[in-house]
Amino acid sequence: MAALARWCVRRRLVVVLLWLLALGGVSAAAAVTGSAYSNDYEVPGTESGRATQLLQDGFPHLGGDSDTVVWHLASGSVRDADVEQTMTATLDKIADLPGVATVVSPYDDAGAGRVSADGHTAYATVTFADSAEDIDASEAKAVVDTAKDAEADGLQVELGGSAVALTESSGGHVAEIVGVLVAAVVLFLAFGSLAASLLPIATALVGVGTAYAGIGLLGHVMTVADFAPMLGMLIGLGVGIDYALFIVTRHRRGLKRGLSVAESVENAVTTTGRSVVFAGATVCIALLGMLILRLGFLNGVAIAASLTVVLTVAASVTLLPALLSLIGMRALSRRERRRLAEHGPEPELPTGFAHRWSAFVERHPKLLGGIALLVITVLALPTLGLRLGTSDQGNDPRSATTRQAYDLLAGGTSRAERGGGFGPGVNGPLTLVTRVGGAEDKLLLDNLDATLRTTDGIASTTPVTYDTGGDLAYFTIVPESAPQSQQTSELVDRLRTEVLPRAETGTSLDIQVGGTTASYDDFADVIVGKLPLFVGVVIGLGCLLLLLAFRSVGIPLKAAAMNVAAVAAAFGVVVAIFQWGWGSELLGLGRAGPIEPFLPVIMVSVLFGLSMDYQVFLVSRMYEEWLETRDNRRAVRVGLAETSRVINSAAVIMISVFLAFVLSGDRVIAMFGIALAAAVALDAFVLRTLLVPALMHLLGGANWWLPGWLDRRMPRISIEPPERRAAHERLTDVVEQDAVEQMERERDEDVRDIPG
Repeated sequence: MAALARWCVRRRLVVVLLWLLALGGVSAAAAVTGSAYSNDYEVPGTESGRATQLLQDGFPHLGGDSDTVVWHLASGSVRDADVEQTMTATLDKIADLPGVATVVSPYDDAGAGRVSADGHTAYATVTFADSAEDIDASEAKAVVDTAKDAEADGLQVELGGSAVALTESSGGHVAEIVGVLVAAVVLFLAFGSLAASLLPIATALVGVGTAYAGIGLLGHVMTVADFAPMLGMLIGLGVGIDYALFIVTRHRRGLKRGLSVAESVENAVTTTGRSVVFAGATVCIALLGMLILRLGFLNGVAIAASLTVVLTVAASVTLLPALLSLIGMRALSRRERRRLAEHGPEPELPTGFAHRWSAFVERHPKLLGGIALLVITVLALPTLGLRLGTSDQGNDPRSATTRQAYDLLAGGTSRAERGGGFGPGVNGPLTLVTRVGGAEDKLLLDNLDATLRTTDGIASTTPVTYDTGGDLAYFTIVPESAPQSQQTSELVDRLRTEVLPRAETGTSLDIQVGGTTASYDDFADVIVGKLPLFVGVVIGLGCLLLLLAFRSVGIPLKAAAMNVAAVAAAFGVVVAIFQWGWGSELLGLGRAGPIEPFLPVIMVSVLFGLSMDYQVFLVSRMYEEWLETRDNRRAVRVGLAETSRVINSAAVIMISVFLAFVLSGDRVIAMFGIALAAAVALDAFVLRTLLVPALMHLLGGANWWLPGWLDRRMPRISIEPPERRAAHERLTDVVEQDAVEQMERERDEDVRDIPG
């Protein structure tokens, strides 16, 4: 690390130029090739996956995205001549638009049943030639604009579907801008230097920007979800600014001690820079743990997020040193530079609130530890009610046309109440597909709709459709409940385990149930089944790294427990807001609904990685003091006092960045933002600065216990070695003893001097 730091300082202009070229080159390549994101939730081997494959084989024309145009009259009928004329002309225009394959109107024979019983609402189906991920946003926008042009007094036109969702405003880059601005303010308040406060942001933006463009290229070679770039940016900005903050803080400390700019940069990279690399490695290991699930959808997310972390870490230990050497002494504020010139180097002792808090925790470890544990437990309780499932466009904000189309179609919630709509199930019908062996199979299929119509939870069925050879058939079922409803999931289970097996008796039929709800339920089942292995691997690898770094059994075990606590509490907050709906509408996040099946896996990966960061930065300073003094109380007291301020500043920055992503307008990204912000807040302000030091005081020397036989067999690595003794003692070479004594008389009591 020292050699790397020296090279970056000597070749600072080259380093800056190389990073700018990388950013520009990758961004240009991404702009030329375009994006190729895909939200493919299908899991090979599941029943919904087999149903999708059968449909693609026998009915390739069904592969295009299907969207709806809904129109509604508060008074009058959609069958009135003027309304029918207006909407027929509109649908004809839509049919002629680029990318549109077919349009089925309720005024045609093929669209029978698409007018509500009260005559106030009707809908048409617009099928695109391509699937949603391959549709150009401009094509979808043309459909929306054409349909909206038909609106008039009393006639409301709304649109729903995956392609239409592409046109919904995502808030642009407001989230990123707000997060960066808040981070800049916090950094300026912490440093008092404009140059020093801008460097962490510049470093993070270059690393994240390069990764953002790189993820776009990655989508051309593997399945990458459309939210992966935003997720990567969310994580990258948070950790990137924080990593740079830690390095700049150590650099500023070195300058105040009298080191030259080059010496201070080298010292910061070889000490804190090592911690940054280690922390980034733990985040990547946690993210790449998703690969053991062997799900293509999550593989792309894991690699995309890991790429972002790798580039932010690389920027922190190469680009940042180069920039620090360029600004020289301006890393300190004017007042700090003036004080340094007038009084010479000064030791930076932990005083003020950090000093008092550290001593307070030492005096009351049982009380404070109990309070912290109670807070975490209460926040984690909602996690027990976590329900995985599909959120749909009924969860969109009220102002969205997709939400209004959903509500118009849904109308009532049962057959008796559906006069004002078609029932919520029409927003997510189930598709039943099977191979057909002969005349007996066809006879049963033709009569099966009578059986299904009497099944609880089914609102309607469509006639059976056969492929050209008559070897494959499908039909759709409209549930009485919404796609995200627990009742719809129960209907899927009942069809698969009771209704269809009885109907198939004596035939060669093997009817597969697919559709939105079935796909999400299958996806959730696969994830839940593999989750214990995944969590075990992530925790195990994290504990192994900490065991090697701190040569202690207790430190890794406490870290694992703290990480689980942070994850559970963060999920409790997510469940309360998104599943229970506590404030979700006020935040513009739509109505309550289930939690996406992939969220737990991604969140466990990210949260375990981020939680490990603060553990590393806090305990590494304690470990350094322990190695020098072998006094546990002093080690915990000094480590907390010297790191709590920078950890809290870093946490405020990360929380601000994460919460800003609520403004993105995307429900999934908002879930990530709130979960990460809650986890970091709890981790920094409750766990790392309260519960962890309290436990370490209670455990005493047992914190650092390691069996002798294990100690002899383990390789020796170091995260953040103690600073060179010469650097610590440099003050005595440049400052007169009487000046030092005068400074110390003017200071508060040093936390190191408290009797242990």
